[in-house]
Amino acid sequence: MTNPLGGAGRARGLPTPPSGWPIGSYPTYAEAQRAVDYLADNHFAVEDVTIVGVDLMQVERVLGRLTWTKVIGGGVVSGAWLGVFLGLLLGIFTGGLLGPLLVGIVGGVVFGVISTTIPYAATRGQRDFASTMQLVAGRYDVTCDPRSAEAARDLLAKLAI
Repeated sequence: MTNPLGGAGRARGLPTPPSGWPIGSYPTYAEAQRAVDYLADNHFAVEDVTIVGVDLMQVERVLGRLTWTKVIGGGVVSGAWLGVFLGLLLGIFTGGLLGPLLVGIVGGVVFGVISTTIPYAATRGQRDFASTMQLVAGRYDVTCDPRSAEAARDLLAKLAI
């Protein structure tokens, strides 16, 4: 079957599973990156190499408790920064500086407080903490195109020594 948009086969830019032979497996991304860097330093064609995260986990790290004071304070600060930027931009184009800067800061603070308090109020106490999300792998496999995988394995064996 052909692609109705004119292309045949897989479209460029779409996610595809990795291919190639495994040449190394590492517990951390830094170690996998070090292996690929070692290959590059030894003039290996790293265009044939892929780092694959295996056994993916979504990790949510809790940063701290949220309170109304923290939510409103965060809205004031982020809104003020946005207001300073917009006020300076407006001041550059209108010729004045103090007036547009003050209007920008006040407007930014109002916008910041509204844009942080409404979503927090909508949770109704069900999520009273701040956190960050990360996608982490259990291990990182380095794969290589089959035509050069053996040479890559030999180079990486020297790295382990």
